[in-house]
Amino acid sequence: MAPTAGQLYALPGNDFKRLAIGRRVLYLHNDLVDQADAIIQVAMHPAAATVGDSTSGAGNRNSGFPLKLGNGNDLFIRYARRGGLMRFLNRSVYVGVNPRPVHELAVTAEARRRGLPVAEPMGAMVQWLAPALYRGAFITRMLHGMTLWQFVQTDDDPAVRAHVIELARCAISLAHQKGLFHADLNLHNLLVSTAGESFAAVLIDLDKARLYASSVTSAMRKKNLARLRRSISKLDPRGRYFNEAMVTTLTAS
Repeated sequence: MAPTAGQLYALPGNDFKRLAIGRRVLYLHNDLVDQADAIIQVAMHPAAATVGDSTSGAGNRNSGFPLKLGNGNDLFIRYARRGGLMRFLNRSVYVGVNPRPVHELAVTAEARRRGLPVAEPMGAMVQWLAPALYRGAFITRMLHGMTLWQFVQTDDDPAVRAHVIELARCAISLAHQKGLFHADLNLHNLLVSTAGESFAAVLIDLDKARLYASSVTSAMRKKNLARLRRSISKLDPRGRYFNEAMVTTLTAS
């Protein structure tokens, strides 16, 4: 049955299996269930998942790490970490009975089913510290590329930039059309994926996203795009990388 407008997807679908191991709960794609122990061992020690000994990961909050299991399963794990002022008080512990990583897994799996450009979800992990107190992580198939913010600082070809900006605009527009509202849409949450000589725009970090049974409303689109414009203004206040035409294209409703 289709969800009612505004209803969240609370749990992943049949492609994922729930495993409880002590205080840890995993939702793993069926293809990874037999590697659950290996995933836990690496996932609980982020430095072991990286090349080298640095514990500083990728992404806006340095919380993402490659997770190499062998036999072609190159994954990416992103640990739930707080931003804003809260990060100075508590970086990784969350309060709640509906863990964000599990919500993100469910939303991402359904978004992908709807044909949206999102990373392929492979699992979520929650470590319960006490009732309603947890740490968590979200696992996807590895994607090679960089954030849109990194891309515009790297590629100075106007034609290539314009092409990638249009790809990102189309990805956002399709998300709105298919009922996905990305509550934290910014330049760090748009990934420019590279495959050979081609590019693709991918929406990432859906832990606060909401899915609707039909297209999101015009008001919500405007709110989403205003959030994106604020991100551009904050990261590029002098317009060094984003000219007015690029901003207009990317934030077109």
